[in-house]
Amino acid sequence: MVLEIATGLLDLLVSIILNVISTTGYWGVFFLMLLESAVMPVPSEIIMPFAGYLVWLGKLDLTWVVVVGTVGNLAGSWLAYVVGYYVGRPAIVRYGRFVLLKESHLELAEKWFKKYGDKAIFFSRLLPVVRTVISLPAGIGKMNFKKFSVYTVVGSAPWVFAWAYIGVVLGEKWEMLEGYMQWVKVAVVLALAAVAVWFVWSHRKKFQA
Repeated sequence: MVLEIATGLLDLLVSIILNVISTTGYWGVFFLMLLESAVMPVPSEIIMPFAGYLVWLGKLDLTWVVVVGTVGNLAGSWLAYVVGYYVGRPAIVRYGRFVLLKESHLELAEKWFKKYGDKAIFFSRLLPVVRTVISLPAGIGKMNFKKFSVYTVVGSAPWVFAWAYIGVVLGEKWEMLEGYMQWVKVAVVLALAAVAVWFVWSHRKKFQA
């Protein structure tokens, strides 16, 4: 039952993403990529390939798609940085579950940040999961804002370009991308199920009371 509901919600999310980009173009790409980097459950692995598909159709320009997507990543990263800077780790851990952010995600980003220092901001932008969370420990650690912004742009641009270009290359085979999206949705559904199990387990005493 839970999986069916989650799948339905994800189908709705994908539909919203495609409709937003189809109707608003570059603004939609910017807004959705902003949400992704602000630690919202909006996958760039769906946003950018569809934007690339629209490039293949001649409705958008690849250069502008990459620029807008990268700027959206920067804006969203700024928001996450500010949250980490002013809110702090305890509150992020406590309320992160409402946006599917688990403490393990934050810990992974913190390990990267501790191991590689400021450069982790660049390297992490090329990795799933970590790329959307790394701004939080950067804010918590009070990283230099200018350096944070530069590393974010330099690291985000290749990721944005790569996924957009996939959409361009596979433009005439969009059904292949749709099949790929099904695997993305399955992965997210499993993550949702894991969060639900964790939530019930961690609050079991309240439920038993």
